[in-house]
Amino acid sequence: MINMSKKQTRMPMQDPETRNQNFDEVSLGYTPEQAILEAMRCLRCRKHPCMTSGCPVHNHIPEFIAKITEGDFEEAYQVLTETTSLPAVCGRVCPQYLQCEGNCVRGKNGGRPVAIGALERFVADWHRNNSAAAEENKDAETSADSQKKVAVIGSGPASLACAGDLLNLGYKVTIFEKENVLGGVLTYGIPEFRLPKEIVKNEIDGLKKKGVKIELGKAVGKEFSLDELLDRDGFSAVFVGNGAGRPIHLGIPGQEAEGVVAAADFLAKANLENEMPKAENIIIVGGGNVAMDACRCAARIPSAKKVTIVYRRSLAEMPADPKELEEAIEEGVQVSYLTGPVAIEAADGKAVGLKCQKMSLSEPDESGRRSPVPVPDSEFIIEADLIIEAIGTKSDNSGIKGIEVSEKKGYIIADPETCESSREGIFAGGDTVTGPKTVISAMGAGKRAAKAIDEYLSK
Repeated sequence: MINMSKKQTRMPMQDPETRNQNFDEVSLGYTPEQAILEAMRCLRCRKHPCMTSGCPVHNHIPEFIAKITEGDFEEAYQVLTETTSLPAVCGRVCPQYLQCEGNCVRGKNGGRPVAIGALERFVADWHRNNSAAAEENKDAETSADSQKKVAVIGSGPASLACAGDLLNLGYKVTIFEKENVLGGVLTYGIPEFRLPKEIVKNEIDGLKKKGVKIELGKAVGKEFSLDELLDRDGFSAVFVGNGAGRPIHLGIPGQEAEGVVAAADFLAKANLENEMPKAENIIIVGGGNVAMDACRCAARIPSAKKVTIVYRRSLAEMPADPKELEEAIEEGVQVSYLTGPVAIEAADGKAVGLKCQKMSLSEPDESGRRSPVPVPDSEFIIEADLIIEAIGTKSDNSGIKGIEVSEKKGYIIADPETCESSREGIFAGGDTVTGPKTVISAMGAGKRAAKAIDEYLSK
């Protein structure tokens, strides 16, 4: 039976006035009854564009949803894990509105798409709470020589997906992580109210049970080189998935003032050290999902009185997940659209405000993008003692020698399908190749790399 309601089954959530006082997960997850009701909204259409057009790893979406309608949640999980390594993560942080749900037939003609992300999260959480022990002793089918070793650099989503698939294929895998914690952007970049650390830890524990070896505090270019991994340490192949965590700065006068911080640094301190600065008036410059994470963390600073997003374009051009923006506004965040930063105002070396100017939008260019254009004589100052730069990040591959990187942004140059770099035996994928993208996009690269590594080592 199909549930023909045009509305999604609402997921229980913390009240805005409660949640902006804590870092507990905002969305509380479906009950089994709610999950079945929402799963029944799936039309099981023949072409399933949610899977073929919308999902970077081509999850078997209609199939896992059908299992939910039958109440077989464990089998739904097994269907998901045929193609994805991190369903509990992706169900929470993937931009479904652009991907699977954005292609859902139910989302056309004024209706709401099936809540695929919420259903993926439900299935993964149900498995973790009810059936995780059943997975521990499963033997992986392998065509690989188990004596061959593969090094994985970084421990973000691309690396975790690659390592998981290689372990399933029977290879010995060592993850080298330059920080002292695992998970990459999943751990230091995404707040707990969106992605609890327990969820990431659970995924990593699964790799540990499969036998992955982990080396923390080991940065390529400092503690070891690619040559040493291949020639000295006996690794047969290397996957580089070290992300793109180097901040891009505003490049305006006064940005060296105390109180001006990069969003990546602000989020890392909040997520890893539970350290929040004392500030009353906070500005976040940027309009993407990192800006949403930063502004929602800022709204939870006990001393915060006003939190404002400054964005150069209008709401229509804002790249952030609309759901995240809605929740931020519910939590008290204000947004100043068509506002461009000009300079940091400082007193005694400390930020006291952001000088801005109003912007208008040009006619669309060939790509359809409208550029912000300053409005003459429109400058004004927004008071601020904490200014968070959330305008993007780039890769830092300066320590990686022996493979080709792009001259302008330092991204590793690799084949988009096989993830092969310019050097035989070295593969790369995720944000370090493409620049900042989604978790599921990085995972897809990691899975493609694992397949290519297996083919390379099986020759």
